[in-house]
Amino acid sequence: MSRVGFFAGSFDPPTNGHVELVRRALTLVDCLVVGIGQHAHKQPWLPVERRGDLLREVLPDGVEVVVFTGLAVAAAQEAGASVLLRGLRSADDVPGELAMARANAQLDGQIETVFLAAAPDAAHISSRLVREVHQSGGDVSLFVPAPVAAALPSRVSG
Repeated sequence: MSRVGFFAGSFDPPTNGHVELVRRALTLVDCLVVGIGQHAHKQPWLPVERRGDLLREVLPDGVEVVVFTGLAVAAAQEAGASVLLRGLRSADDVPGELAMARANAQLDGQIETVFLAAAPDAAHISSRLVREVHQSGGDVSLFVPAPVAAALPSRVSG
């Protein structure tokens, strides 16, 4: 029986930190599904279809990319996952992630949440940081894979 992992996020845009976590997650599971969450209350920077295409381009072969709405644990169930993978960039992430893991365990006790600490050279990278640097005219090439950097929308001056 293969162990399926599910890694959910907005990936808006995908970063080197996301790619690094996916590579490490692949050592823990037999099959990995990356789920792009769509949230009605969030205005995306990149269209979900573009984020999916970029993830398929920059992630290792064999990683499945899906789009979901609603709860990540429900999407993990649909994917047949037994492991929900979450990344931690800093100690500040822990309280929110623990609360989410506890809620997910109550919703589905068969899916285990596993936390992966970000690598030191990627712990500061977030999609928000990338958006802010890019929109301010900065070089984001150290924070995102080359195909993502090339796909970013025109800078907004302001």
